[in-house]
Amino acid sequence: AEVLSCQPDAPSVSLSVTLDGRGLSWFHFPGSRWIPQSPELRAWPEGLETPGELLPETQMCREILGILGKQLAGLLPQARGIPVVSVFPARPLSPGGATTLVCLVENIFPPSLTISWTVAGAGATRGVTLGPFVPNPDLTFVRISRISVTPRPGDVVACVVASGRDNATTVVAYWVAPDTALDEQLDTALAGAALALGLLLALLGLGLALLARR
Repeated sequence: AEVLSCQPDAPSVSLSVTLDGRGLSWFHFPGSRWIPQSPELRAWPEGLETPGELLPETQMCREILGILGKQLAGLLPQARGIPVVSVFPARPLSPGGATTLVCLVENIFPPSLTISWTVAGAGATRGVTLGPFVPNPDLTFVRISRISVTPRPGDVVACVVASGRDNATTVVAYWVAPDTALDEQLDTALAGAALALGLLLALLGLGLALLARR
C-alpha cells in the first residue's frame, strides 16, 4: 500500500509504502529521496516514482484539502485519535549494559505529534531516533522512537507524547529498570526448587514401585 497524506499541521505532507501494515520506505520531502524504514531494508527504487512524478500528486492533495477544508468547516467534526503509548526494551537486558528502549505510539490520527524522553536516574543516555508516521489499514498511523540508555535498577524512563493543536493532549508511558540480579537469583531458586521436586517425585515413584512388587 502506498499512502499519501496532507494536512494543515506539520508534517504537511507524508508518503509511505507499507506491506501488510509494516513500513517499507518513506519519502523524505526536504531531501527528495526515499528512505528505508529499517537499515536492513532497501529503499523504494527511485525509478518507480521519481520526485518529479510525486510533485503533481502532492499538489493535488493540497488543493483538495484546501477546497474540502473550506466547504466542510463547521459541518463535520474533526476525527481525532487518542494515542496509545507503550515502552519496552528492544532486546533482553544484560546487567550493567546499555539497552535500547522503544516507544511505540499507536492509534495516531491525524499524523501530527511530538515524542520526547525523560530519564529519572543516573543512567547514561545516548542518541534518540524518531521514525516516520506509518499508515495502518484502518487509516490510523504508528510512530516509533528509540533511545539508548544504561539503566540502573529503579531508574525510571518516560516517553512523553504530545498531540493536537498546541500539544493539547499528552500521554505518558513509563518503564522502570528491573533488578536483573534479583531476576537471576529468582531463576536460580526456581531451578533449584524444580530439581528438588523432581528428585522427590522420583524417590516417591521408586518407593511405590517397590511396594507394588511386594
